[in-house]
Amino acid sequence: MPAANPVFDVTLFILFLIIVTGAAVLAGRYLAAVFSGSLTWAPFSRIEHALFRLVGTSPEQEESWQGYARDLLIFNALGFLILFLILLLQGILPLNPQQVPGFSLIDALNIAVSFVTNTNWQVYSGEASANYFTQVLGLTVQNFLSAATGICVAIAVMRGHTRKMTDRIGNFWVDMTRAVLYVLLPLACIAALILLSQGVIQNFDPSLKTTGYGGTGSQTIAMGPVASQEAIKELGTNGGGFFNANSAHPYENPTSFSNLFEIFLILLIPAALPFTFGIISGQKRQGWALYAVMMMLFVASLGTMYASELSGNPSRALQDVPGVSMEGKEVRFGLSGTALFSTSTTATACGAVNAMHDSLTPLGGLVPMFLILLGEVVFGGVGSGFATMIAFVIVAVFIAGLMIGRTPEYLAKKVEIFEMKMALIAILIPGILVLVFVGIGVVIEGGLLGIFNPGPHGLSEIVYAFASMANNNGSAFAGLNAALPFYTLSGAVVMVIGRYVPAIAMLALAGTMARKKTIPPGPGTLPTASPSFVLWLIAVILIIGALTFFPLFAMGPIAEHFALAGGL
Repeated sequence: MPAANPVFDVTLFILFLIIVTGAAVLAGRYLAAVFSGSLTWAPFSRIEHALFRLVGTSPEQEESWQGYARDLLIFNALGFLILFLILLLQGILPLNPQQVPGFSLIDALNIAVSFVTNTNWQVYSGEASANYFTQVLGLTVQNFLSAATGICVAIAVMRGHTRKMTDRIGNFWVDMTRAVLYVLLPLACIAALILLSQGVIQNFDPSLKTTGYGGTGSQTIAMGPVASQEAIKELGTNGGGFFNANSAHPYENPTSFSNLFEIFLILLIPAALPFTFGIISGQKRQGWALYAVMMMLFVASLGTMYASELSGNPSRALQDVPGVSMEGKEVRFGLSGTALFSTSTTATACGAVNAMHDSLTPLGGLVPMFLILLGEVVFGGVGSGFATMIAFVIVAVFIAGLMIGRTPEYLAKKVEIFEMKMALIAILIPGILVLVFVGIGVVIEGGLLGIFNPGPHGLSEIVYAFASMANNNGSAFAGLNAALPFYTLSGAVVMVIGRYVPAIAMLALAGTMARKKTIPPGPGTLPTASPSFVLWLIAVILIIGALTFFPLFAMGPIAEHFALAGGL
């Protein structure tokens, strides 16, 4: 069992987060230049103008929030339909050296919804069930487009809060094109080359057949275009792995450097968006304030998980077997690599894993569950996390305004009843979905049949599953048979509602804020870039999360912890 070195690990965490912060500042400036239209590259400029002519639009033709939401839904519906057909028909499509058949109707529905919504919840083993055509032209393409959709929502929300006396928040087709051409595509290409240098495979070869050690038995070694999918899987906070073992597989994550690099990719764009907001709003301190909230919650979560896993299984300590339990963890990366990856992938809406979350200690497993149930605002999924953070900001300034007896304001605009309603919809809808479907799952036979670990841990597994789907994360505790029809069909419903209802609510909020006029700050104006507001916003996020889900935490991971500590 490898020994942990807390001093080395903490130093690694600090240096890594400093690098992430520096890269996020630079990426934030780049994103601001891209979506303001001030950055153009000649080859990409020609491509984007050709696409604009094809769609029949231009950067000057901006839409209201209703038009922006309409175009977003149409585009995503078309993406779903195309991917759904690819999944059904993959048995007769090219690039199928293993001759895998098409997916069943129910599985194709769940997978198509999963990838279009940026969830990448997987009810299949990628290397065994999906051919190369599906992996590249189906799943990888949607990894780009679903991530770009989230970025579009975030940029539209930024415009809504920074413009005044207009009902225009941008053009979805223009934003989508720029997100893919100028952001995701070049970064993914660079990332794929770096991953290739580390040993991540990229080919279209059929699986290799080998004999076992000593010439006995046989083994199938899967091949495929892994690096190209791995890069956008992490960069776009998608998370769906080419292999069933995800980033614990050596073909997806071969070295300690690739492990840190993949975590870096997961955090890069979500961490950059607050700085983009600061530049677009002309108030960089606002961006730093939001980033500080995200980072403080992230560091607290990382510290909690690391400390819990460092102390090991409490029942083993009672048997005088102290130390880190590496069961389910990746021994190549040790405790620090596991804790950093698991915290990052659930703080964002990525869902990629390099360890099995099901085998974390109860309090260690509580951390990723709690991060997901907060709405993944720390740092959140690409775009969607920033939008949800703004919803929390609206709630925080509204409550603070009521407490000090002044009309709430944010960025010199009044926050009124409609904005509050839209913010609450964005915040509460995923939580409501979790509570409703967990309640159904623990009383009907179709839900109970999937639980292999009855008791507190079984409850944690089903809570984690619906939390992951409602918040478009995609990771799992893995001890739940989520391939049953109940979870497959209900999961599709949860993923769609959890993705698009909050997004539309935030676009509506952006549209109303864009129409408002700014008012000069007065002596009673709440400073939203101050340390006190940062702490207040953190308190609001934690209180809402605790009030909504504390009973589930108490009956699940907390009860399991005390049971183990008591020797059960």
